[in-house]
Amino acid sequence: MTQRLYYTDSYLDTFRARVEELSADGVRVYLDRTAFYPTSGGQPFDTGTLGGAAVVAVVDEGERVAHVLAEPAAALAPGAEVEGRIDRGRRFDHMQQHTGQHLLSALLQERWGWATTSVHFGPETNTLDLAVESISPEQVAEVERQANEVVYENRPLAVTFEDAAEADGLRKASERTGTLRIVTIEGVDRSACGGTHVRATGEIGVILLRRTERVRKTVRLEFVCGGRAVRRARADFEALSRIAGPLSTSLDDAPAVVAAQTEQLREAASIRKRMREELAGAQARALADAAAPDGAGVRWIVERRPAWDADELRALAHAVSTLPKAVLVAAVEAPPTVMLAASADSGVDAGVALKPALVAAGGRGGGSPRVAQGSVPVAAALDAVLAALLPR
Repeated sequence: MTQRLYYTDSYLDTFRARVEELSADGVRVYLDRTAFYPTSGGQPFDTGTLGGAAVVAVVDEGERVAHVLAEPAAALAPGAEVEGRIDRGRRFDHMQQHTGQHLLSALLQERWGWATTSVHFGPETNTLDLAVESISPEQVAEVERQANEVVYENRPLAVTFEDAAEADGLRKASERTGTLRIVTIEGVDRSACGGTHVRATGEIGVILLRRTERVRKTVRLEFVCGGRAVRRARADFEALSRIAGPLSTSLDDAPAVVAAQTEQLREAASIRKRMREELAGAQARALADAAAPDGAGVRWIVERRPAWDADELRALAHAVSTLPKAVLVAAVEAPPTVMLAASADSGVDAGVALKPALVAAGGRGGGSPRVAQGSVPVAAALDAVLAALLPR
């Protein structure tokens, strides 16, 4: 059984221990005692060194803790006494995130009635899944304010070991029996937890709530604490600065300026689309007038170009489909594309006609009776498609 030193001292980052066993490949080390935290309860594992060898993973195996090395180390023989060193920066970051999660979950449940259904700690951000169907931006901002108030109060945390049958006041009842490790934030939370935590809420640092996402009938809330929150705020500031700079406006005014310019672009795109459709209509009528009608009075418009703007081509196809007794067969060489458009009274079903012609040439595509489109592997195959589509 491995004695877990982190249960009683989350700040212990250097310790000595005896090697009890090694795996056959020499990269899995078992000690009589350890301060390395294994992945458990959603909290990621610690990294660091054992006897100078890099520890790249820590695994909870029930009674024992396995330390996974980057490569075998001769100094880590069974019976040897070794020094372990925890990556303090990584450990403290995990302590900030985990304690911040306890604070948030307690606050969300007590003051808002939103129970935490699951937690995820990631390398950059963390999430809480909450038993509520929606959360407004105003509520997110208020929760963030309340959480940071508790941080500023610097409430102490305590770790106690209590019999499960007698432990009361827990935020979430534990199904375990025997001795429970209980983490208490004074006046805020009592939870059974085996993770590492800070001494007081002030050490959590800033709590920053970010986006929310609907996940089935719950809301997923993204958050970061401490150093991560500062780095994220700095990144957000720099991103906003890069947006505001070219607009010649302040950061505070940038959202309004961007919104106004977005609306202008939307209006311009709408005008451009309308003009493109009007131009396509005029082109379609001119091309139809220039095409001689066949025996059934249908005017076949055949166009082949090295390249064609996709929006322009689609607009022309739709315009031809609205003319009386007109069919457009358009081929583009790069990329090799065929567009077939047919008016309702032309006697041609574009989707039905185009698909077999494409398949025979090694291509694929389809569409509606009025407009269909497809592609072929090489431009040389366009000739076969056109020959299959045009009346003989």
